[in-house]
Amino acid sequence: MNVLGIETSCDDSSAAVVVDGRTVRSCVTSSQDSFHRRFGGVVPEIASRAHMEAIDVVCADALEQAGLTPAQIDAVAVTNGPGLVGSLLVGVGFAKGFAYTRGLPFLGVNHLEGHIAAAFLDSEAPTFPFVALVVSGGHSHLYEVVDFFRMRLLGQTVDDAAGEAFDKAAKLLGLGFPGGPAIDRAAQQGDPAACRLPRPMLHSDDLAMSFSGLKTAIRRLIEDAGGLAGLSTPDLAASFQAAVVDVLVGKALAALERTGIPRLVICGGVSANRRLREQAAAACNRRGMALTVPAPAYCTDNAAMIAAAGYRRLAAGERSALTLNGYASLAEAPR
Repeated sequence: MNVLGIETSCDDSSAAVVVDGRTVRSCVTSSQDSFHRRFGGVVPEIASRAHMEAIDVVCADALEQAGLTPAQIDAVAVTNGPGLVGSLLVGVGFAKGFAYTRGLPFLGVNHLEGHIAAAFLDSEAPTFPFVALVVSGGHSHLYEVVDFFRMRLLGQTVDDAAGEAFDKAAKLLGLGFPGGPAIDRAAQQGDPAACRLPRPMLHSDDLAMSFSGLKTAIRRLIEDAGGLAGLSTPDLAASFQAAVVDVLVGKALAALERTGIPRLVICGGVSANRRLREQAAAACNRRGMALTVPAPAYCTDNAAMIAAAGYRRLAAGERSALTLNGYASLAEAPR
C-alpha cells in the first residue's frame, strides 16, 4: 500500500510516500525556521499562511521523488491533532481534496501515534510491548504501547514540554531558534557539571515530569551574574541539557521498572538530542534493556511517520469522514 502522508501540525510542511508502513520512498519537509527565528518561537498565524504556500509543492515533490503519479497512491493519511489548529487545517483540507478527487481512503492521524510509528521506519522494528517516551516541543509523555492500537498513558509533563523548555532556555542564552539544536551544539563545548541546576520531580513517586522550573533557574543564574557577559554560555547550555536529560532518562527507566517491560522507544523532536541518545543507550545497556530511537530525520515532525501510523489503521479498515476536523490538544481528541 502506497500511503501519502501529510504533516502540518506546527511549523513544518511535510509530505511523504511510505510503502506498507515501513519503507520510505520519499519524505519532503519545508522548514519555517527562517520565518519564526526573529520572534524566538512559532507564530501561529505566520505558520498557517506558510503552510498554505508550501503544501502543494511538498506534496508534488514527494510524489516526484517517490517516482509515483497521484494515480499510484492507494490512501492518504494526515495529522489532524494535536497541534496548532490553523496549521492542522491546511494539511487536513489538502488531504481531503486529494483523497476526494481520486476516490481514495482517507484517515486522520494522532500526531503522537505518528512519532511512535517513526520507530518502525527503515530500521529494525521494536518488539511489542514497549514503553515509549514521546518528547518534543509540545509533548513530554510516557506510554505503555501494547500494539499499534493500544496505548496507555503512564505519565506526562505537568507544565512545559521538554522541547519548549529548550526553546525558552535558548532564548535566554541568546542562542536563537529552534532552541533544541542550538543548545545541543553549544553544549558540546561546555561542562555539564559547571552549573548546579535542579532535576524537577526526578525522585517523585509518580511518572510526572516538570521543566518550567529549569527555565526559571537559568534565568536566575543570569540575573544573579548581572547578565550573560560574566558567564560561560556553553557551560550553561551543557548544564541545562544535562538536567533535562537526567529527568527524561530517569522517568523512562522508572516507567520500565513499573511496567516490567524491558524495551524502550524514545521518539519526538528532542530524541535527536545527542546527550539524550547517549545517556539512554548507556542506561539501557547497563540494565540489559532494548532501546530504539528513530533516525534523526524521523525524530522531528515529518510526514513519513504519519504515513506509517496511518497505514496500520487503514489496513485494519479504519477510515475518516470528509467532515474530519483538527484539534489542538489531546483533551479534544475524538474518542
